[in-house]
Amino acid sequence: MLYELHNLFGISILKYITFRAGLAFFIAFLLSVYCMPVFIRWAKAKKASQPISDSIKAHANKKDTPTMGGLVFVSSAIVSSLITAKLNNPYVQIGLICLVAFMLIGARDDYMKISAKSNAGMSSKTKFLFLSLIAIVVSFLLYRAGLNTDFYIPILKKPLLELSDFSSLMIIFWVIVFLATTNAVNVTDGLDGLATIPSICALASLSVFMYVGGNFEMSKYLLWPHIVDSGEVMVLSLAMIGALFGFLWYNCHPAQVFMGDSGSLSLGGFIAYCAIVSKNEILLILMGSIFVIETISVILQIGSYRLRHKKIFLMAPIHHHFEVKGWAENKIIVRFWIIAILSNIIALITLKIR
Repeated sequence: MLYELHNLFGISILKYITFRAGLAFFIAFLLSVYCMPVFIRWAKAKKASQPISDSIKAHANKKDTPTMGGLVFVSSAIVSSLITAKLNNPYVQIGLICLVAFMLIGARDDYMKISAKSNAGMSSKTKFLFLSLIAIVVSFLLYRAGLNTDFYIPILKKPLLELSDFSSLMIIFWVIVFLATTNAVNVTDGLDGLATIPSICALASLSVFMYVGGNFEMSKYLLWPHIVDSGEVMVLSLAMIGALFGFLWYNCHPAQVFMGDSGSLSLGGFIAYCAIVSKNEILLILMGSIFVIETISVILQIGSYRLRHKKIFLMAPIHHHFEVKGWAENKIIVRFWIIAILSNIIALITLKIR
């Protein structure tokens, strides 16, 4: 919308991605901060709170906390993006589809949990089917939009594998990235604000890479793959970061609202989308280090119990392990945030190392 004002009235500042991304951040932040308390009051009146597991006694006081806050911050990011982004950009269009689709899957799961007053929600098979379907559709749309299918890893100047003749392999890989990231963020969302800051850090890093990749001169100088028009996704990413800061205002400990699957699945899907568009599928492991650690802890716990009938951790995911050990919730959250920040600083440093 604002970009069109540049064409109509010659307001040159509106053509710059960085300026519109900044506007997107603040518009989404203000929308999120303003709408969240309205949603919290409505959710409390409707008793829209997710049942809390009784396995951790310290969580007993969270049983009446509203969930589905993801609907608010994702919607705030979408509205902000519609105002500030260049809407005829294919990567912006696919990014918006990605956000909406994953949010709706999560919202359905949240609604089923609230209705049944159970943590079960959708069956794992049903959820996996829906997530796979959206991942396949978005990956195919990216391929049709002309996204580079070469496989890159950090530090190397050239692609490790040139897969232009084997694009189906890259599409399958993208689907795996979507599924892994959505589930990883979903697993991490277990303490107040725990998933929020690592998501902000990952999106901030990916925004830098997308801006560089979309700029011919900068990508040439830094020897980073140039993806035409991809820089515009930075506007969506900054909108999501702004909305997340607005959400964190109410989600910091003690949380007044949870993001629910509507937030975590949408966040995971969009982080994966930004990583794919910026050719950072592998570096995402470092950017999303907390998500990786949380997921691996679950895999190790399940694997160990099935093979040896013994647990590695007192409880999984690993943030619950530290809770059972007696760590204060705030201590766990802040230390995990520190790890996320340091990991993303390292990831950004790799941009200069070739």
